[in-house]
Amino acid sequence: MGILERRDTNAVAHLIMNAPERLNALSDEMLATLHAELDDIATDETVRAVVLSGTGKAFCAGHDLKQMTQGRQNADGGKAYFKDLFDRCAAVMARVQSLPQPVIAQVHGIATAAGCQLVATCDMAVAAQGTRFGVNGVNIGLFCSTPMVALSRNIARKQAFELLTTGDFVEAERAQTLGLINRVVEPEHLETETTALAEKVAAKLGSAVKIGKEAFYTQLQMPVQDAYAYTGQVMVENMMHRDTEEGIAAFLDKRDPTWSQ
Repeated sequence: MGILERRDTNAVAHLIMNAPERLNALSDEMLATLHAELDDIATDETVRAVVLSGTGKAFCAGHDLKQMTQGRQNADGGKAYFKDLFDRCAAVMARVQSLPQPVIAQVHGIATAAGCQLVATCDMAVAAQGTRFGVNGVNIGLFCSTPMVALSRNIARKQAFELLTTGDFVEAERAQTLGLINRVVEPEHLETETTALAEKVAAKLGSAVKIGKEAFYTQLQMPVQDAYAYTGQVMVENMMHRDTEEGIAAFLDKRDPTWSQ
């Protein structure tokens, strides 16, 4: 098994980060492989949803600090390397949200710093009881500024700022209350429950979900009046799809729809 495994079942692509000895850190290799796999999934019409998980004791412990320390040995003290690293990480996060298919994080153990950022970036997240979340770079003198972007778009600003400045962990139940994750399940049911959620999403009309996901993130950046104008047009375009017409007819006829895709 390589650093990232892919397994497809029932229109769901399971991406499994496989660097347990490094707590699935977002190393240069992991970022490159993950980005490439997401690009491949984006054009795969057989995939309707994605589950992202990790092997070993943790979901993801953030950036690879040993690798970052090595980058500091460059002539400029690592400045160019660090700029490139954070740009590449941001590109992966952006790819998760620009992916046509919804991405669900399946989280266990810990999700810290950029690992917590990855959870916050995914469209949904399911966590095992006992999972801990944190943006605790401040504890080593490195404020989690890039993870802050996703975190502050998931939870209330005062709660986010407290986590960022104290470096404290929160348990899964608290993370759910804050809005960072969707649900908490018993560890032995984590894979089953996450897969069930992914398969429920995958059973919907793929073109409608694709349209909706893009519109969801686009309208979030708009003033309310602009958002209504934009999403109204999106719904007009959605109504023009033949499969949408079939879905409405099936509902009125009290039968299951027959999608063309």
